[in-house]
Amino acid sequence: MNTPHLSRRHLMLGAAAIPAAASLPLSARAEAPQMGAALPPYRRFKLGAFEVTTLLAGTRTVPEPQKIFGLNATPEEFAAASEANFISPDAAQFFFTPTLINTGSELILFDTGLSPDGIVAALAAAGYTADQVDRVVVTHMHGDHIGGMYSDAPTFANAAYSTGSVEMDHWDMSGNDGFEAKIRPLQDRFDLLDDGTDVTSGITAMAAFGHTPGHMAFHVESEGERLILGADFANHYVYSLAHPDWEVLYDADKAAAAQTRRKLLDMMATDRVPFIGYHMPFPALGYVANRDSGYEYVPSSYQMMIET
Repeated sequence: MNTPHLSRRHLMLGAAAIPAAASLPLSARAEAPQMGAALPPYRRFKLGAFEVTTLLAGTRTVPEPQKIFGLNATPEEFAAASEANFISPDAAQFFFTPTLINTGSELILFDTGLSPDGIVAALAAAGYTADQVDRVVVTHMHGDHIGGMYSDAPTFANAAYSTGSVEMDHWDMSGNDGFEAKIRPLQDRFDLLDDGTDVTSGITAMAAFGHTPGHMAFHVESEGERLILGADFANHYVYSLAHPDWEVLYDADKAAAAQTRRKLLDMMATDRVPFIGYHMPFPALGYVANRDSGYEYVPSSYQMMIET
């Protein structure tokens, strides 16, 4: 290839063509406005023949996280774990992440966020409408998972519903305002699941009791690719994984919850299976690695972008 010769005349003409604005004083130039901190509202990837989308249905900063995590840890232990992972012991960021799975024949939503408006907006950001959802699966009946179900009318007008049988029986008997407002009006439309029950081909319920009496996780498999929808078996990427025996305020049975955490974390670390955690840092998708007496959360990077 021949490289053109640049004469002194060419260089002088080029310099003269630089826009005059470049020599204006800084005060005379337009300034781009600051846009504020932001997160992308969804993450979509392929899992075999399935399409999986995590939805950011809300996020907020919570002060004094040791009032929630590490109740049986000393303040010094909690501060040291925070410092080792470059986070503050004085505040934590909470994320609320429902998940959509499009199997090709059904659009299935796992959990519904804090409110109808919030989940509808999250769906819209990802390109969906609530009336496209064929089934809503409730992992457990805490308010931040059932908040989007109902308000005067069902949010998901065309959907069937599924949840764990133990979970439904517990809240049906004990009840609370959230259950009465969000689940009771739809109760007769629910299919009830037990450990090993298929929601549909390739999606299987897994008993993960402790956080609530009937809390469920889900094993997803398509064309040999696997994923765990972990819901709230672990609520924080450091405090729950590096220290699975640390007690969590919202775990109903703290000993059972710790046992469930260790069981699922060990399985995911051993089998190298990715998981989606409802409260993990958005987009809430990652892996588990063995570390000392606990585990380490390894956020997903480009793994799900490469089709094999």
